[in-house]
Amino acid sequence: MSFVQNLEKRSQPLLIAAAFTIVTIVGVVDYLASPAVLFSIFYLMAVALAAWFVGKWFGVVISVLSVAVELAGDAAAGAPFSNPLILTWNAAIMLAFYLVVVWLLTRLRLFHKELENLVRQRTAALTEEMGARERLEQEILEISERERRAIGRDLHDSLGQHLTATALAGQVLEEKLTARSLAEATDARRVVELIEEAIELTRGLARGLHPLEINADGLRTGLGELAAAVSESFKVTCQFECNSSVPIDDGTTAMHLYRIAQEAVTNAVKHGQARHILIRLSRSGMGTQLMVIDNGAGLPEPLPRSNGMGLRIMAHRASILKGEFTVTRGATGGTVAICTVP
Repeated sequence: MSFVQNLEKRSQPLLIAAAFTIVTIVGVVDYLASPAVLFSIFYLMAVALAAWFVGKWFGVVISVLSVAVELAGDAAAGAPFSNPLILTWNAAIMLAFYLVVVWLLTRLRLFHKELENLVRQRTAALTEEMGARERLEQEILEISERERRAIGRDLHDSLGQHLTATALAGQVLEEKLTARSLAEATDARRVVELIEEAIELTRGLARGLHPLEINADGLRTGLGELAAAVSESFKVTCQFECNSSVPIDDGTTAMHLYRIAQEAVTNAVKHGQARHILIRLSRSGMGTQLMVIDNGAGLPEPLPRSNGMGLRIMAHRASILKGEFTVTRGATGGTVAICTVP
């Protein structure tokens, strides 16, 4: 903290007493010194203190007092004043000098206060804007999550059921063609197989868009199914490890952790070309920790500015949870993504 900031915290009576004390001390030294030595500059300390920290009118009072003490000290020390006009002129010059200093300091003090008020207003407006932006970003994520769930339900309930009905109709057609010993029965069987593959794809999309209801046990279940789905879909080894004592009771926290893991795994497969991925959920000293470790190509150094949208989304999800998100290179290659939430 600066000297000026320290003085700002002092009470006005103390500052007034300090100004009078400075004038007294300088006046005594001025009296003891030779009349030829000019002490006007030292009285400015009291004048500046009075004008800046107390006010304009007290600065004027200290200016007049400083001139009077200086002249009185010189007179008491035997300074020759042969002409009263010279004495008057010197007093007027010194007083004018002090008053100019008082005026400048009070104006500067006014500008300083206005600038401080402006900074406070701008800071408050910026804080409010940042808060509104964070709320808007969180609302956008929540809307996105709701839309994902809605699309997932539609895929499962509408398209999935429609494809299932189509597959049943195809099976009926296959049976009829088989009963008539027609060669088209093979084509009908192939159509049914394609429809069943479409059903599995639809279910996979639905699970990705709308995972299981996320709660304390649902997060572990969801991450386990995510690992299994990635292993099956991308033909890689994706494993899930979890400490059984990791309770996640908040659905929002669980959903964000799931999406972070989902994004990290997707990046590892599509961008890192990883063949082995480990999803680990555990309890650490700082809270719940989610780690996604892969043996892929790792992050480019430096990370291109045009890339990294997924990383920014994951970091933002972590910030919503008041947590931390880091992505680093592994000790033996690959990428390590860590999200820790309290």
